[in-house]
Amino acid sequence: MKWIVLLPLLLALTFAEEAEDNELKIAEECDREACKLPECRCSSSDIPGGLKPRNTPQFVTVTFDDAVNVLNIETYRAILYNRRNSNGCNAGATFYVNHEYTNYQLVNELYNRGYEIALHSITHRTPNSFWATATYEDLVKEFVDQRRQMSHFANIPMNAIQGIRKPFLQLSGNTSFLMMANHGLKYDCSWPSNVHTDHALWPYTLDHASTQDCPIGPCPTASIPGPWVMPMISWRDLNNFPCSMVDTCVFFPDREDEDEWFKFIMSNFERHYFGNRAPFGFFVHEWYIREYSGVRKAFIRFMDVINNIPDVFMVNSNEVIEWVKNPIPVNEYREKRCPSHTPSVCRHASCGPLRGEHNNLDYWMQICTSCPRNYPWFGNPLGQ
Repeated sequence: MKWIVLLPLLLALTFAEEAEDNELKIAEECDREACKLPECRCSSSDIPGGLKPRNTPQFVTVTFDDAVNVLNIETYRAILYNRRNSNGCNAGATFYVNHEYTNYQLVNELYNRGYEIALHSITHRTPNSFWATATYEDLVKEFVDQRRQMSHFANIPMNAIQGIRKPFLQLSGNTSFLMMANHGLKYDCSWPSNVHTDHALWPYTLDHASTQDCPIGPCPTASIPGPWVMPMISWRDLNNFPCSMVDTCVFFPDREDEDEWFKFIMSNFERHYFGNRAPFGFFVHEWYIREYSGVRKAFIRFMDVINNIPDVFMVNSNEVIEWVKNPIPVNEYREKRCPSHTPSVCRHASCGPLRGEHNNLDYWMQICTSCPRNYPWFGNPLGQ
């Protein structure tokens, strides 16, 4: 009897999923004549604009995942603040922030320092399978609602929040990119590439079929104009195994050995710099830098080196996409005016206890606006 009751519902869900897929056109091999910058780019290791490597800026993207709090802000202040590239512009970084336990006053501080704030979901829930099979509506509530939430509680402009990274780097097939296209999110930086490391992929769009490998599927198969893919080019560890984030490498130097870690970082950087100069990513969780002194010292030493190389620029993810859309040679890039933005005021408010209806726990929030009535969460991003 139970199956007789459930069968119509299961059939309805199946037909709904098939209908959604049928509305999307399967992506075809990229037509380079039809796919032109600034709105379209084939997935390729070719340097944008047909530039030679020696004329191409080497971008370095440093990114940190998860909540921003009073503990990890001390690391960010110590190793990132007041750092400049050789052209005199502030060195950039991107923070993929999830909601739970985030201090929004500190997010405001990072934004005012010129760092990019991006989305890492409201819930960061487990298991990974949730993200692999998430519905369109689920992803709207996780990312579109989080964009509104982040803007509201940190008091930063919504249009300054352009990128996403999926929890656990777990893709959702076509669904997340369709969500991004429909809601004006610019890029995704969740998709590792373990194959294209020696001649790495540059950012590209999904107008046509991707040639990128798919380590954590399902990967998109449809033609979805609009969103950009910012590939996470994997490092190679000491045994030549790929690792998409620094703290997931399996074979690595002693984490208290600064010199060996510096060589490890530089060997991965040089694969890009002496290759096709695809963006080099230092993707990491802050705890890894904080816990291991050798890693921390080597990372600082690496940044000190690249900040003094004339054709290397530590920038945020969004700046890379903007350059790819309108590529210019390194000599012109050096002469560009530095990025700027209007600082945002934060009227400090400390709120709590706020009961989390999802787990019946109490939370305290540090925000830049008036306190919500309830703890903000999935389906109620502003805690109304």
